[in-house]
Amino acid sequence: MPSPRNVIIIGSGPAGLTAALYAARANMQPLLIEGIEAGGQLMLTTMVENFPGYRDGIMGPDLMEEMRTQAAKFGTETIKGDVVKVDVCSRPIIVKTADAEYTATTLIIATGASARLLGLPSERTLMGHGVSTCATCDGYFFRGQEIAVVGGGDSAMEEAVFLTRFASKVTIVHRRDMLRASKIMQDKARANARIEWLLDHEVEEIKDTGKGEVTAMVVRSNKTGARREVPVHGVFVAIGHTPNTALFRGQIDLDQNGYIVTHDGAKTSVAAVFACGDVQDHIYRQAITAAGSGCMAAIDAEHYIDKLPEHLAAV
Repeated sequence: MPSPRNVIIIGSGPAGLTAALYAARANMQPLLIEGIEAGGQLMLTTMVENFPGYRDGIMGPDLMEEMRTQAAKFGTETIKGDVVKVDVCSRPIIVKTADAEYTATTLIIATGASARLLGLPSERTLMGHGVSTCATCDGYFFRGQEIAVVGGGDSAMEEAVFLTRFASKVTIVHRRDMLRASKIMQDKARANARIEWLLDHEVEEIKDTGKGEVTAMVVRSNKTGARREVPVHGVFVAIGHTPNTALFRGQIDLDQNGYIVTHDGAKTSVAAVFACGDVQDHIYRQAITAAGSGCMAAIDAEHYIDKLPEHLAAV
Protein backbone atom coordinates (compact mmCIF):
# COMPACT_ATOMS: atom_id res chain seq x y z
CA MET A 1 0.00 0.00 0.00
CA PRO A 2 1.32 3.49 -0.80
CA SER A 3 2.64 5.64 2.05
CA PRO A 4 0.02 7.76 3.84
CA ARG A 5 -0.62 11.22 2.48
CA ASN A 6 0.23 14.16 4.69
CA VAL A 7 -3.34 15.40 4.30
CA ILE A 8 -6.54 14.40 2.55
CA ILE A 9 -9.21 17.06 2.06
CA ILE A 10 -12.81 16.01 1.51
CA GLY A 11 -14.84 18.67 -0.27
CA SER A 12 -14.12 21.20 -3.00
CA GLY A 13 -16.00 24.35 -2.06
CA PRO A 14 -14.25 27.55 -0.90
CA ALA A 15 -13.21 25.90 2.38
CA GLY A 16 -11.73 22.77 0.83
CA LEU A 17 -9.96 24.58 -2.00
CA THR A 18 -8.46 27.19 0.33
CA ALA A 19 -7.26 24.41 2.64
CA ALA A 20 -5.73 22.73 -0.42
CA LEU A 21 -3.99 25.94 -1.51
CA TYR A 22 -2.44 26.52 1.91
CA ALA A 23 -1.49 22.87 2.35
CA ALA A 24 0.08 22.75 -1.11
CA ARG A 25 2.12 25.90 -0.52
CA ALA A 26 3.34 24.33 2.74
CA ASN A 27 4.66 21.40 0.66
CA MET A 28 2.17 18.97 2.21
CA GLN A 29 1.18 17.54 -1.20
CA PRO A 30 -2.55 17.43 -0.42
CA LEU A 31 -5.03 15.08 -2.03
CA LEU A 32 -8.44 16.68 -2.51
CA ILE A 33 -11.51 14.54 -3.16
CA GLU A 34 -14.14 16.68 -4.85
CA GLY A 35 -17.34 14.89 -3.96
CA ILE A 36 -20.44 14.56 -6.12
CA GLU A 37 -21.30 18.27 -5.98
CA ALA A 38 -17.87 19.56 -6.97
CA GLY A 39 -17.43 23.21 -6.11
CA GLY A 40 -20.19 23.30 -3.49
CA GLN A 41 -23.11 25.69 -3.40
CA LEU A 42 -21.31 28.40 -5.38
CA MET A 43 -21.76 26.25 -8.47
CA LEU A 44 -25.47 27.13 -8.23
CA THR A 45 -24.79 30.85 -7.83
CA THR A 46 -24.67 33.42 -10.62
CA MET A 47 -22.93 36.70 -9.74
CA VAL A 48 -20.82 36.85 -6.57
CA GLU A 49 -20.17 40.45 -5.58
CA ASN A 50 -19.01 40.07 -1.98
CA PHE A 51 -15.83 38.02 -2.44
CA PRO A 52 -12.83 40.34 -1.94
CA GLY A 53 -10.64 40.99 -4.96
CA TYR A 54 -13.38 40.96 -7.60
CA ARG A 55 -14.63 44.53 -7.64
CA ASP A 56 -16.96 43.90 -10.59
CA GLY A 57 -18.12 40.56 -9.23
CA ILE A 58 -17.52 37.07 -10.58
CA MET A 59 -19.81 34.22 -11.51
CA GLY A 60 -19.93 31.50 -8.84
CA PRO A 61 -18.65 28.68 -11.11
CA ASP A 62 -15.88 30.96 -12.41
CA LEU A 63 -14.74 31.74 -8.86
CA MET A 64 -14.55 28.05 -8.04
CA GLU A 65 -12.56 27.35 -11.21
CA GLU A 66 -10.11 30.12 -10.28
CA MET A 67 -9.67 28.62 -6.81
CA ARG A 68 -9.30 25.10 -8.21
CA THR A 69 -6.67 26.20 -10.73
CA GLN A 70 -4.74 28.12 -8.09
CA ALA A 71 -4.67 25.13 -5.73
CA ALA A 72 -3.50 22.87 -8.58
CA LYS A 73 -0.75 25.33 -9.52
CA PHE A 74 0.96 24.72 -6.17
CA GLY A 75 0.67 20.94 -6.27
CA THR A 76 -2.81 19.90 -5.11
CA GLU A 77 -3.86 16.55 -6.57
CA THR A 78 -7.60 16.46 -7.17
CA ILE A 79 -9.71 13.40 -7.85
CA LYS A 80 -13.36 13.24 -8.79
CA GLY A 81 -15.78 11.02 -6.96
CA ASP A 82 -17.47 10.71 -3.62
CA VAL A 83 -16.17 9.39 -0.32
CA VAL A 84 -18.20 6.39 0.85
CA LYS A 85 -16.42 5.52 4.11
CA VAL A 86 -13.98 7.12 6.54
CA ASP A 87 -12.24 5.71 9.60
CA VAL A 88 -10.89 8.68 11.53
CA CYS A 89 -9.77 6.56 14.50
CA SER A 90 -7.37 4.36 12.56
CA ARG A 91 -3.74 5.42 12.19
CA PRO A 92 -3.20 6.30 9.45
CA ILE A 93 -6.69 7.62 8.75
CA ILE A 94 -8.53 5.61 6.08
CA VAL A 95 -10.62 7.29 3.37
CA LYS A 96 -12.49 5.15 0.84
CA THR A 97 -14.16 6.16 -2.40
CA ALA A 98 -16.15 3.87 -4.66
CA ASP A 99 -12.97 3.19 -6.66
CA ALA A 100 -10.03 3.28 -4.24
CA GLU A 101 -8.75 3.45 -0.68
CA TYR A 102 -6.41 6.17 0.59
CA THR A 103 -4.62 6.76 3.87
CA ALA A 104 -3.49 10.01 5.46
CA THR A 105 -1.74 11.41 8.51
CA THR A 106 -4.31 14.21 8.79
CA LEU A 107 -7.81 14.76 7.44
CA ILE A 108 -9.57 18.03 6.63
CA ILE A 109 -13.35 17.80 6.39
CA ALA A 110 -14.91 20.43 4.14
CA THR A 111 -18.07 18.64 3.08
CA GLY A 112 -20.33 21.65 3.60
CA ALA A 113 -24.03 21.80 4.32
CA SER A 114 -26.87 21.41 1.86
CA ALA A 115 -29.71 23.91 1.87
CA ARG A 116 -33.07 22.26 2.34
CA LEU A 117 -35.32 22.96 -0.61
CA LEU A 118 -39.06 22.80 -1.19
CA GLY A 119 -38.77 20.01 -3.75
CA LEU A 120 -40.29 21.98 -6.62
CA PRO A 121 -39.05 21.21 -10.15
CA SER A 122 -38.42 24.90 -10.79
CA GLU A 123 -36.11 25.38 -7.79
CA ARG A 124 -32.99 23.88 -9.35
CA THR A 125 -33.73 25.46 -12.73
CA LEU A 126 -34.12 28.94 -11.26
CA MET A 127 -31.46 28.68 -8.54
CA GLY A 128 -29.32 31.78 -8.99
CA HIS A 129 -31.93 33.23 -11.35
CA GLY A 130 -34.39 34.52 -8.77
CA VAL A 131 -34.40 31.56 -6.38
CA SER A 132 -31.83 31.75 -3.58
CA THR A 133 -30.96 30.22 -0.24
CA CYS A 134 -28.79 33.14 0.93
CA ALA A 135 -30.15 36.63 1.57
CA THR A 136 -26.73 38.05 2.42
CA CYS A 137 -25.37 36.77 -0.89
CA ASP A 138 -28.19 37.80 -3.20
CA GLY A 139 -30.37 40.43 -1.53
CA TYR A 140 -28.62 43.29 -3.29
CA PHE A 141 -29.89 42.11 -6.67
CA PHE A 142 -33.52 42.74 -5.69
CA ARG A 143 -33.36 46.43 -4.94
CA GLY A 144 -36.81 47.97 -5.25
CA GLN A 145 -38.52 44.68 -6.11
CA GLU A 146 -41.12 42.47 -4.44
CA ILE A 147 -39.79 39.14 -3.14
CA ALA A 148 -40.80 36.25 -0.88
CA VAL A 149 -39.13 34.35 1.95
CA VAL A 150 -40.29 30.79 2.62
CA GLY A 151 -39.92 29.57 6.18
CA GLY A 152 -41.05 30.16 9.74
CA GLY A 153 -37.93 29.92 11.88
CA ASP A 154 -35.40 32.42 13.15
CA SER A 155 -33.38 32.21 9.94
CA ALA A 156 -36.41 33.07 7.84
CA MET A 157 -37.25 36.06 10.04
CA GLU A 158 -33.66 37.25 10.00
CA GLU A 159 -33.44 36.94 6.22
CA ALA A 160 -36.77 38.70 5.71
CA VAL A 161 -35.75 41.66 7.89
CA PHE A 162 -32.39 41.86 6.12
CA LEU A 163 -34.04 41.81 2.69
CA THR A 164 -36.23 44.80 3.53
CA ARG A 165 -33.06 46.88 3.12
CA PHE A 166 -33.37 46.26 -0.60
CA ALA A 167 -36.82 44.99 -1.54
CA SER A 168 -39.94 47.15 -1.74
CA LYS A 169 -41.93 44.32 -0.13
CA VAL A 170 -41.06 40.97 1.44
CA THR A 171 -43.79 38.35 1.82
CA ILE A 172 -43.14 35.61 4.34
CA VAL A 173 -44.75 32.30 3.38
CA HIS A 174 -45.07 29.61 6.04
CA ARG A 175 -47.01 26.37 5.85
CA ARG A 176 -48.40 26.62 9.38
CA ASP A 177 -50.46 29.33 11.05
CA MET A 178 -47.87 29.68 13.81
CA LEU A 179 -44.20 30.52 13.40
CA ARG A 180 -41.33 28.48 14.86
CA ALA A 181 -39.18 31.58 15.32
CA SER A 182 -38.37 32.95 18.75
CA LYS A 183 -40.64 35.71 20.04
CA ILE A 184 -37.95 38.37 19.71
CA MET A 185 -37.40 37.52 16.03
CA GLN A 186 -41.13 37.37 15.35
CA ASP A 187 -41.65 40.75 16.97
CA LYS A 188 -38.83 42.23 14.93
CA ALA A 189 -40.32 40.95 11.69
CA ARG A 190 -43.88 41.94 12.54
CA ALA A 191 -42.76 45.47 13.38
CA ASN A 192 -41.29 45.92 9.90
CA ALA A 193 -43.74 47.72 7.62
CA ARG A 194 -42.24 46.19 4.47
CA ILE A 195 -43.02 42.64 5.55
CA GLU A 196 -46.33 40.99 4.67
CA TRP A 197 -47.53 37.56 5.74
CA LEU A 198 -48.93 34.46 4.08
CA LEU A 199 -49.25 32.04 6.98
CA ASP A 200 -50.85 28.63 6.58
CA HIS A 201 -49.85 28.69 2.93
CA GLU A 202 -47.45 26.61 0.84
CA VAL A 203 -45.61 27.47 -2.34
CA GLU A 204 -46.75 25.07 -5.07
CA GLU A 205 -44.92 26.55 -8.05
CA ILE A 206 -42.35 29.19 -8.91
CA LYS A 207 -43.05 30.66 -12.33
CA ASP A 208 -40.71 32.12 -14.91
CA THR A 209 -42.87 32.10 -18.09
CA GLY A 210 -39.83 30.98 -20.05
CA LYS A 211 -37.74 34.03 -19.21
CA GLY A 212 -35.22 32.27 -16.99
CA GLU A 213 -36.10 34.57 -14.11
CA VAL A 214 -38.75 34.47 -11.40
CA THR A 215 -41.96 36.29 -12.23
CA ALA A 216 -44.43 34.88 -9.68
CA MET A 217 -45.18 32.11 -7.22
CA VAL A 218 -48.32 30.03 -6.89
CA VAL A 219 -49.41 29.53 -3.28
CA ARG A 220 -52.10 27.30 -1.82
CA SER A 221 -54.02 27.92 1.39
CA ASN A 222 -53.83 24.95 3.74
CA LYS A 223 -57.18 25.97 5.25
CA THR A 224 -59.30 26.39 2.13
CA GLY A 225 -57.20 24.79 -0.60
CA ALA A 226 -57.57 27.95 -2.68
CA ARG A 227 -54.69 28.74 -5.02
CA ARG A 228 -53.51 32.12 -6.18
CA GLU A 229 -50.61 33.63 -8.05
CA VAL A 230 -48.45 36.19 -6.25
CA PRO A 231 -46.16 38.37 -8.40
CA VAL A 232 -42.57 38.30 -7.07
CA HIS A 233 -39.13 38.71 -8.60
CA GLY A 234 -37.31 36.53 -6.08
CA VAL A 235 -37.98 33.59 -3.76
CA PHE A 236 -35.62 33.00 -0.83
CA VAL A 237 -35.93 29.51 0.64
CA ALA A 238 -35.06 29.63 4.35
CA ILE A 239 -36.14 26.29 5.76
CA GLY A 240 -32.75 25.27 7.09
CA HIS A 241 -29.56 23.46 6.12
CA THR A 242 -28.43 19.87 6.56
CA PRO A 243 -24.72 19.47 7.33
CA ASN A 244 -23.07 16.75 5.26
CA THR A 245 -21.78 14.77 8.23
CA ALA A 246 -23.38 11.34 7.83
CA LEU A 247 -19.94 9.79 7.20
CA PHE A 248 -18.66 10.98 10.56
CA ARG A 249 -21.53 10.17 12.93
CA GLY A 250 -20.30 8.16 15.87
CA GLN A 251 -16.68 9.08 15.13
CA ILE A 252 -16.52 12.86 15.72
CA ASP A 253 -18.43 15.08 18.13
CA LEU A 254 -21.40 16.73 16.42
CA ASP A 255 -23.77 19.32 17.87
CA GLN A 256 -27.52 18.72 18.23
CA ASN A 257 -28.09 19.82 14.63
CA GLY A 258 -25.42 17.56 13.20
CA TYR A 259 -22.67 20.15 12.63
CA ILE A 260 -19.09 19.21 13.49
CA VAL A 261 -17.95 20.80 16.75
CA THR A 262 -14.60 22.59 16.39
CA HIS A 263 -12.38 24.24 18.98
CA ASP A 264 -9.09 26.13 19.07
CA GLY A 265 -9.34 26.88 15.37
CA ALA A 266 -10.33 23.97 13.16
CA LYS A 267 -9.63 21.13 15.59
CA THR A 268 -12.29 18.49 16.12
CA SER A 269 -12.74 15.98 18.96
CA VAL A 270 -10.37 13.60 17.15
CA ALA A 271 -6.67 14.38 16.91
CA ALA A 272 -5.40 14.84 13.33
CA VAL A 273 -8.91 15.60 12.06
CA PHE A 274 -9.89 19.18 11.22
CA ALA A 275 -13.08 20.73 9.89
CA CYS A 276 -13.80 23.92 7.99
CA GLY A 277 -16.56 25.69 6.12
CA ASP A 278 -20.30 25.18 6.41
CA VAL A 279 -19.94 21.66 7.82
CA GLN A 280 -19.00 23.33 11.12
CA ASP A 281 -20.52 26.81 10.64
CA HIS A 282 -24.29 27.24 10.88
CA ILE A 283 -24.12 30.99 11.54
CA TYR A 284 -22.24 32.84 8.81
CA ARG A 285 -22.29 30.44 5.83
CA GLN A 286 -20.40 32.78 3.51
CA ALA A 287 -17.79 31.93 0.88
CA ILE A 288 -15.25 34.23 2.54
CA THR A 289 -15.73 32.78 6.03
CA ALA A 290 -15.53 29.26 4.60
CA ALA A 291 -12.27 30.17 2.85
CA GLY A 292 -10.89 31.67 6.06
CA SER A 293 -11.66 28.53 8.01
CA GLY A 294 -10.06 26.45 5.27
CA CYS A 295 -6.86 28.41 5.81
CA MET A 296 -7.09 27.69 9.54
CA ALA A 297 -7.61 23.96 8.94
CA ALA A 298 -4.56 23.69 6.69
CA ILE A 299 -2.34 25.55 9.16
CA ASP A 300 -3.63 23.41 12.04
CA ALA A 301 -2.91 20.25 10.04
CA GLU A 302 0.59 21.50 9.21
CA HIS A 303 1.30 22.24 12.88
CA TYR A 304 0.03 18.79 13.85
CA ILE A 305 2.40 17.10 11.39
CA ASP A 306 5.32 19.29 12.45
CA LYS A 307 4.96 18.02 16.02
CA LEU A 308 4.96 14.34 15.07
CA PRO A 309 8.07 12.20 15.50
CA GLU A 310 9.84 12.10 12.13
CA HIS A 311 9.10 8.40 11.52
CA LEU A 312 5.33 9.00 11.87
CA ALA A 313 5.06 11.89 9.43
CA ALA A 314 4.24 11.18 5.79
CA VAL A 315 7.02 11.57 3.28
